[in-house]
Amino acid sequence: MHVAIDPLSSTPPYEQVRSQIAAQARTGELPTGLKLPTVRALAEQLGLAANTVARAYRELEADGVVETRGRAGTSIAPTGDTSHRLAADAAAEYVARTARLGLGRDEALAAVLTALDAAHR
Repeated sequence: MHVAIDPLSSTPPYEQVRSQIAAQARTGELPTGLKLPTVRALAEQLGLAANTVARAYRELEADGVVETRGRAGTSIAPTGDTSHRLAADAAAEYVARTARLGLGRDEALAAVLTALDAAHR
């Protein structure tokens, strides 16, 4: 696992950790079942506060990227199905909300494209 923090980035350190681990899990660079370093060990390695790494791990767990099993530690979860299911759930919630707001298909899609463009800047 390779995680690097850019101290000059406007992206918070916890998000840098989260996004790098998520990307490596998604590509298979971090295989399912791989045990991650402890929060303290990774924090020390990166020169971050333990709470910063803990937040990244919590968000990764909420997204289904990692699984934490108490004293057994944190490992990479089987993310393929989980990621697609979570994305489908989020899309269904979005569609329901835009329908309640009275937005048409083109307006809803335009909002998604705007959000995607903003997220990838």
